[in-house]
Amino acid sequence: MRRDCEAAVGRILWNRRQKIHRRSSWFLALLLSLGYVQSSCASSTSDAFVDSPDSLSAFGDYFRDWFKRVDETQAVQPHWKPPLATTTPLLTELYKYDQYWQHLSNGAGNLTIFDPGKKFELIPAKPIEVIIGLPPYEERSGKNPAVGWGDWPFLLFKYRLFSANEEDGNYCLTPFVAFTAPTGSNAFSAKNFGITPSIAAGKGWGDFDVLLDFGVNLPTGDFHKLGTPLLTNVTFQYRVFKVVWPQVEVNYTYWPNGPNRGKNQIFLLPGIILGPMPLYSRLTWSMGVGYQFAVSDAHPQYENNWIFDFRINF
Repeated sequence: MRRDCEAAVGRILWNRRQKIHRRSSWFLALLLSLGYVQSSCASSTSDAFVDSPDSLSAFGDYFRDWFKRVDETQAVQPHWKPPLATTTPLLTELYKYDQYWQHLSNGAGNLTIFDPGKKFELIPAKPIEVIIGLPPYEERSGKNPAVGWGDWPFLLFKYRLFSANEEDGNYCLTPFVAFTAPTGSNAFSAKNFGITPSIAAGKGWGDFDVLLDFGVNLPTGDFHKLGTPLLTNVTFQYRVFKVVWPQVEVNYTYWPNGPNRGKNQIFLLPGIILGPMPLYSRLTWSMGVGYQFAVSDAHPQYENNWIFDFRINF
């Protein structure tokens, strides 16, 4: 009896051992198969990384050739100096800081604007320029004193259609569109996004050139309060000694609708720009100053404005 029990126990242990071996075999086979799959995935991943250096190389080449692309872009257009207010049709690459001191209409006081207008101007592709703006800071004194940020002119996009340098025709034509976000404080915000489609052109004759831009300011709402003013700027510019640029601008605004319906305002802006002056390597700087004053009877915007302009070209 005892021997029969021992035999039965032995058979049970043997069967279990066999099952363990079989399960171990299956488990080992599973590990091997997973290892094969993992190695295949690793192989495919490594194959993917074989191609990635090309992508990384193209990405690196894009930025490595940035200034070469800028030079090639600017070589086929005139070399006029961007005016103080008129948007130039040229594609430029620079950082720009402006300062305005405005005397408001009807004894309303004065308005100082720190860093209005365009800021970082970049050429990411040969026919294209993007301008990344920063929000201005404003201080108003007088009847309604206020201090705060103005709306943010966050983007301006240019696409140059035609151009020729001084040797091949001396002209340029570029449409552009600007976008403004209502991020300013209550005292200085339009409370709506603004879109300004425009077109700029220029023609030169030797050291003399004429620049023109025309656009319309389209708010995304409150048309009855803001209107859609038509903006026209014309600049007459002359180069003296290669680095001195006296200019006269005519800045015209007409309101076909809104609270200023039927009104218009005309400014004259005599000024002078000095530069470019070498700074370091390809870096140069320019500086300008102008005095803008109203010559029309109506003054919906302001009466006069001192403008200071500083640029670093790269």
